[in-house]
Amino acid sequence: MAKEKLDRLDKQILKLIAADARIPFLEVARVCDVSGAAIHQRIQKLTNIGILRGSQFLIDPEKVGYETCAFIGLNLKNPEDFDRVVEELKNIPEVTECHYTTGNFDMFIKIYAQNNHHLLTIIHDKLQPLGLSSSQTLISFHSAFERQLPVMDMVDLDD
Repeated sequence: MAKEKLDRLDKQILKLIAADARIPFLEVARVCDVSGAAIHQRIQKLTNIGILRGSQFLIDPEKVGYETCAFIGLNLKNPEDFDRVVEELKNIPEVTECHYTTGNFDMFIKIYAQNNHHLLTIIHDKLQPLGLSSSQTLISFHSAFERQLPVMDMVDLDD
């Protein structure tokens, strides 16, 4: 995928909304010294080219009863089943991420469960029937931090 060329205004907008997704567009316009309409147009452009993928409220899984976070490496019996397995993983609400990987696993998923017993039930009842040859589960004790990529580090500043 080709890297999109962003100008300084695009970068400034991205930096502001990455820091606070709830910042009003008029506040972004004021900080950037442009009109509100210009901000709306730029946000639409950044969305259309796929740089922005929406906005959302983040729910703390523990606070809503999901006390166990696990990362599971999956190996498929039939690697040609990748697309089918990904579609089936999308139907398991506890699976929040899925990555194709190199190394020891075909895929790596992130999953939340209410507790270890619930995790075992998901693995046994929902993951094993997908056609796995093996899996390895790593339980996360606690996330040390999560963050967005710094905007200025992910785009070229030489424009």
